[in-house]
Amino acid sequence: MLLIGNGRLITRDDGAFFDDGAVVIEGNLIQEVGTTAAMRQKYPHAEFLDARGGTIMPGLINAHNHIYSAFARGLSIDGYSPKNFNDILEGMWWKIDRQLTLENDHLSACAIYLDCIKNGVTTVFDHHASYHEIPGSLDMIARPAVEYGVRTCLCYEVSDRDGEAKMREAVLENERFIQRAASDETDMLKGMMGLHAAFTLSDETLAFCAEHQGREAGYHIHVAEGPGDLQDSLKRFSKRIVHRLFDAGILGPKTLAIHCVHVNRAEIELLKATDTMVVHNPESNMGNAVGCGPVLDLFKAGVLIGLGTDGYTSDMLESYKVGNLIHKHHLCDPTVAWAEIPTMLFENNARIAGRFFSKPLGVLKPGACADVIVTDYDPLTPMNGANCNGHILFGMNGRHVTSTVCNGKVLMRDRQVLVTDEADLMARCRESARKLWNSING
Repeated sequence: MLLIGNGRLITRDDGAFFDDGAVVIEGNLIQEVGTTAAMRQKYPHAEFLDARGGTIMPGLINAHNHIYSAFARGLSIDGYSPKNFNDILEGMWWKIDRQLTLENDHLSACAIYLDCIKNGVTTVFDHHASYHEIPGSLDMIARPAVEYGVRTCLCYEVSDRDGEAKMREAVLENERFIQRAASDETDMLKGMMGLHAAFTLSDETLAFCAEHQGREAGYHIHVAEGPGDLQDSLKRFSKRIVHRLFDAGILGPKTLAIHCVHVNRAEIELLKATDTMVVHNPESNMGNAVGCGPVLDLFKAGVLIGLGTDGYTSDMLESYKVGNLIHKHHLCDPTVAWAEIPTMLFENNARIAGRFFSKPLGVLKPGACADVIVTDYDPLTPMNGANCNGHILFGMNGRHVTSTVCNGKVLMRDRQVLVTDEADLMARCRESARKLWNSING
């Protein structure tokens, strides 16, 4: 039994907040929450993890990530000078994924899951591509997730861009991993059918995916991220992207529609009607200059919309800050996004995860998964359940995290990572990245 206490406790359970709170963990579940004094008296023999006056809160969830992008950090590609989003895809990301080896996949996953632990992220939805070596690539990503103890949902990015044979390999990799995850009894590993984006997917490919998907797995697809995607759909299929995906049977309550920057009112209504989930990635949208989507309209319409990083960072609190700003800037309205973005991060991401994992996530209450993080944030003004989001927004970032517990396992304690040799891993990552960079520019 583990007792984490002596900190300001944000439970995310109907606003419950304790000035000096504690959470008790039995196995991989939350046993009880309360004041530190009461919990220590009730459970005197529990191992004690001291928050030292910091903040205790649920582990964070990243609803969309790209682990395979890790080794792009610092990379300079010969002749790369993008003018638009399609140039970025063709000139950088597709060049990278065509050279990624299974070794690259494994080590980049090790590095990103480590970074998640250090930033308090305990659940990751990832979308992978490595067209140089497809079969077994999802296993390479799953291996450190299992070894380190991070909850994850994986898929492979199906696309027609490298031909039919590669497309079929990608579909079968998804199918194989979906079956593997379905047989995993830990509730720590899930699989989905990953799709790139509508403009690289024919109707025949969408039908082939449906044949191998399994209705319970769901789809994870980029939707209307850049204007080129919409223009392609209108030109080739005479319909907007969301309508095309609806006709292909892709939408539904187990589908993650990523971005949705260029969707209109009718598409928003269709996303709502099909109970399709959407994930907003503010930093990526800004960095790729694809525009600011109708996120607040999606939220207002009742679409289940969460927050992701799209590979930009492992720091969900950084994405919270950017999400808070982008819509104020875009709409020239300082009153917006105060409530919507934290709801997306702290509530909706947990609801999204709840469609795949069996036990409650993102909340500290009896029976929920024991995903708990501690930060060293010491508020300079009064902090309570009503204003804690403001403290997080303006006072914390991911590197304030000092301890991370996932599924009852302590992964980092007082900033000491317990699940891997960080220095050795970073050295191996640098060597593997060097080989990848040479192959790209060779």
